[in-house]
Formats: sequence, structure tokens, C-alpha cells
Amino acid sequence: MNYQHPTHLQAAILDWAGTVVDFGSFAPTQIFVEAFAEFGVTVSLEEARGPMGMGKWDHIRTLCDIPAIAERYRAAFGRLPTDEDVTAIYERFMPLQIEKIALHSALIPGALEAIASLRGKGLRIGSCSGYPAAVMAKVVELAQENGYVADHVVATDEVPNGRPHPAQALANVIALGVSDVAACVKVDDTWPGILEGRSAGMWTVALTCSGNALGLTWEQFKALPAGKLDQERARIAQQFEGARPHYLIDTIADLPKVIDDINARLKRGEMPQGV
Repeated sequence: MNYQHPTHLQAAILDWAGTVVDFGSFAPTQIFVEAFAEFGVTVSLEEARGPMGMGKWDHIRTLCDIPAIAERYRAAFGRLPTDEDVTAIYERFMPLQIEKIALHSALIPGALEAIASLRGKGLRIGSCSGYPAAVMAKVVELAQENGYVADHVVATDEVPNGRPHPAQALANVIALGVSDVAACVKVDDTWPGILEGRSAGMWTVALTCSGNALGLTWEQFKALPAGKLDQERARIAQQFEGARPHYLIDTIADLPKVIDDINARLKRGEMPQGV
């Protein structure tokens, strides 16, 4: 039997914060700031955003490895942060995140309409996140109350390796019964999430304005002057360059037209791995 490449997309695998919910991705970033503060260590919101997209323990480990933050930790405790210290911060992060996740649970404008459009084109909706399962359960519950239900959800601690490894995306492929990874598109607002999709052999779409990279509320985004917004798009595109997304769009509201373009490319015989 000969290999037959797919001619249309079968599934979209969507991130959560900054992609479908929580415009600006404030829920995880703000809690990192608060969790470190409880240990007497100052971390700015900008610093907290740097490793966004990773699993939360790995995110904290990465922050602790930043020289400036490591020195602040040394000033507070007389030593550089160990893995045990990272775990202690993570264990404080978790209840804070669960407690406050509802403050940033609103769906991103246009998300429901875009997802309905994808379903109308025959796509199933998978999802994954840097959130662990305990937090993800609350995120899913709140999203359901707002009208969004994914076909499958994979938390970062439900696979051996979180993003940028491909395990979460591939777990969705298996659960959704997708016949070929090239028939999937991964949509995310962070570079680890785009690398996840790339490593899984999928089409990838990076969101420039709704998530971590821009870091603004919906109202602030809409109020940006056109020239400033263009500058921000260019800056964010440069941040994503190394992850090599196939597409860059502002928000999930722009996704349906990308799906049409990918389907046209698949019909022409193009594959994500070759681009």
C-alpha cells in the first residue's frame, strides 16, 4: 500500500490561556509574580512572561535560572534556588492559580464563532496547556459555563514531557483518531506551543495579539494606534521566528481563513514538514 497524504485538515489543537480564554494571558503570569513574592523574591510581570507555554514547574525552574532572579533569591535565602526550592514555589503557585483562575476565564472575543466555523469545516477540537491537570479541570469547567467544550484536553502533567516536546499534541492525535499529523493544526500564543506543533509534524499558527507576547487586555489592544500595533506585530513576529510558525494572526477570530488556506495547500500536495 502506498502512502497517501491528507487532503484536508481533521483537527485543530488549541492552547487555552491567550488562545481561547484569558485575552493577554494574565492568569498564569500574574500568579507567578505572586507566588515568588510570598517567598520574598521580586519577579516582574515581564520576566514571568518569558518562559510562558512551558509546564509550570519547568517555567518556575527557568525563571529561577535567570541570573537576576537567582541573585534575588540568593539575597533572600543565602543560596541559589535548588529543585527543592522550585518545588516549594510550585506548591504555592498551584492553590493560588486554582483560587484565582476565574478572574481571567473570559473567552477571547470571536473564539466561539471561530471554533464553530472549524467544526463546520469538519475539524475536531483538541486542546492542551502548560497548566497541570488540577488547574486544567477548573479552566475546563469555567469554559464550559461560557459555552466552550473541546473534544479532548491534555494537561502538561499527563504526559512524560510537556511543551516544547510534542507529547501533548500527539496525545490529542491519538485520542481524536486523526489519521495523519499533517492533517492537524496547532494554534498557540507562545513559542514552546509552536515548537510543540512543529515537533509533532503539524501545521502551526501563532497568535500575536491575544496572548503572552503582546500581554494586553482586549480593551488595551483595541485602543492601540495602528502604527503602534504594526510595530508590536513586527516585534512579536521576530520573537516567534525561531519557532517557525506557518502562520501569524492576531487572534483566534482570524483562524477560519487560515484553515481554508491550509486545506487548499494540502489539496495541492503541500505538507507542513516541507515548509
